[in-house]
Amino acid sequence: MTTTTPGTTPRPTVRSARASAKPTRPVWEEPPSALGSAAKAVLVAVILLVVLFPLWVVVLTSLSTQQAITAAGGLVVVPDGITFAAYQELLTGGVVTRAVLVSVGITVVGTAFSTGISLLAAYGLSRPGTFAHRPLLFLVLLTFLFGPGLIPTYLLVQSLGMLDSYSALILPGAVSAFNLVVLRSFFMNLPGELIDSARIDGASEFGVLTRIVLPLSKGVTAVVSLFYAVGYWNAFFNAFLYLNSTEKWPLQLVLRTFVLQGQPIPGVTQGAETVGAGGGLVATLAIKMAVVVLALVPVAVVYPFVQKHFTKGVIVGAVKG
Repeated sequence: MTTTTPGTTPRPTVRSARASAKPTRPVWEEPPSALGSAAKAVLVAVILLVVLFPLWVVVLTSLSTQQAITAAGGLVVVPDGITFAAYQELLTGGVVTRAVLVSVGITVVGTAFSTGISLLAAYGLSRPGTFAHRPLLFLVLLTFLFGPGLIPTYLLVQSLGMLDSYSALILPGAVSAFNLVVLRSFFMNLPGELIDSARIDGASEFGVLTRIVLPLSKGVTAVVSLFYAVGYWNAFFNAFLYLNSTEKWPLQLVLRTFVLQGQPIPGVTQGAETVGAGGGLVATLAIKMAVVVLALVPVAVVYPFVQKHFTKGVIVGAVKG
């Protein structure tokens, strides 16, 4: 309790002094009120609905019968009978099955090649004293500002004899300057004493990279690999430019041609409905939605396994750089 006398300044009590000495937190760091928690829950529910509802419609339509799609007037929201006839039709041979195998092969080979080249280049550019590392780093950073352009790239691929081959889908974009810079920044922030001690023990530069650097860089390596894998899986423009044979098309080019542009799939679609492998009628719309699901599933399956590395791999590496 504060006592005052005329002509003197009131002295603060111990409780008021402790209250004034307690650090104040910003408003956004305070625990939310009940109304705020309810508003946050409603907002999250709305975002989930906006994100998941299109996926729900696509998956249900791909699993619906011809009668259910006709009764719904197109896309199916409420299930009325589940059938895998569309997937059976697509995966029993033909253009889509071959396109899935091509996409998987390009993604696996391209991701391994791009990740390996990026790791080697980033480690070399991260070590001070490496021969010509500054001019090489300048050339890498220059690609952020000046791209080669479509026609010069096409002429280069043509002059190298890579047209209508899978190498044209991997080699022109094998190394991403962004991923290279992220890896280099992470490598530069590793303790130099570890690398020096490995060299003193007789390890070569490749041994330092494989035995010391890579085990400490699992997070950033996983994230960069995911970036490359998603890029190769979703890429269709290079295939559109460089591949002339339809039997070499990846799944994304099939998706663009037969689903987005509405062109019929050879050997699968004939008019509004087609006869499936089991002898039953399969709706054309169900087949198109099944192609969309096949294009979405691999990324949706892989992402949760790599998601835990995002903070450590990208944010930490980028901030330290």
